Amino acid sequence: MGCIARIGCLILLVCLAIGAWFTRDRWLPKITGKPVVTSTATGWEPLTPEAGATGKKKLEELAKPSGPVFTNLSATEVASYVFQTLARTIPAKADSAEAAVIGDALFVRAVVPVREIAGTGVLGPLAGLLNDRERLQLGGTFHVIRPGLSEFEVREIKLRDFKVPTGAIPRLVRELSHGERPAGIAPNALPVTTPNSLGDVRIANGQVTLYKTTGGGQ
Repeated sequence: MGCIARIGCLILLVCLAIGAWFTRDRWLPKITGKPVVTSTATGWEPLTPEAGATGKKKLEELAKPSGPVFTNLSATEVASYVFQTLARTIPAKADSAEAAVIGDALFVRAVVPVREIAGTGVLGPLAGLLNDRERLQLGGTFHVIRPGLSEFEVREIKLRDFKVPTGAIPRLVRELSHGERPAGIAPNALPVTTPNSLGDVRIANGQVTLYKTTGGGQ
């Protein structure tokens, strides 16, 4: 009976611990004095026209004088919107495009033809290790440069499991983004047209939060 009692007590303690964990947002702030921040990340999600349209709609709502002062976009919403406006950035023959927020960065990946990129010499010896189609992954964050213009600063690029050296990222970004680059864009960044009302972008907890400028003009 003593053994059964001990097992029963252990089960009770486990149940209490589980209950305490799921209700921590109620009692933990009273102890620490700080709110509990929980992650809403759901892992990699596909880029779709529907997600891009949702992201665009949220940006338009933010731009309205009567709109919210901030709005949250999922990784796939912001990435679908950004890469629809920069369709040339990810080759048209790309497939399996996905996005995720990991830590304080937005990551986008897709299977792309890499022969043209490899032919420029920017990949160096790495080019000889790649197949005709490989998974390209970009990781970075956003900065508002000025009203109407933001940038996606690329901090990391991977081809398959090979990490591109940091020093080669600016040149590879230039290969990916054709056309004129606006003044003020960092060498390792992709320009993104955004509403004049966008004042700041923050990435955390599985979401991208957009903040309106003071005054919120168009």
